[in-house]
Amino acid sequence: MQLTHLDEKDRPKMVDVSDKEETFRVAIASGTITMSQAAFDQIVSQQTKKGPVLQTAVIGAIMGTKKTSDLIPMCHPLMLTSVNCDVEELPHLPGFKLTVTAKLKGQTGVEMEALTGVSIGLLTIYDMSKAIDKSMVINAIQLESKSGGKSGNYARTSA
Repeated sequence: MQLTHLDEKDRPKMVDVSDKEETFRVAIASGTITMSQAAFDQIVSQQTKKGPVLQTAVIGAIMGTKKTSDLIPMCHPLMLTSVNCDVEELPHLPGFKLTVTAKLKGQTGVEMEALTGVSIGLLTIYDMSKAIDKSMVINAIQLESKSGGKSGNYARTSA
């Protein structure tokens, strides 16, 4: 079986999507960050020295989604039509869950964009809060669902 990112001489290549049909595509990814109670409390009460952590993380997630092709080799630059980011407080951890939804009408999927957005958003939380807690852990960055394209739909099932 030939891998799609290698040519016939096993050299890296970007997949040719020229002949693929344009379809509406959506990908949703999520991840979590756990931290100390002190870090969580300061973030929620907006008492961190670096400013509004969660709002900045949303901006970081959107920017990360838009810059995916600059960061991941072989990813196509995409004309995203929508990027949405939600942050959920998880006091029982303590920590946060960040979810990114990326959409477009195009010839290739947006899974990598959603996953990159989650990664950058969570790293932004870490960066802005590391003075309070360097032991934070980023967990479970995963594709939740995707639709559109030749491979069809996917939805993560809970284990």
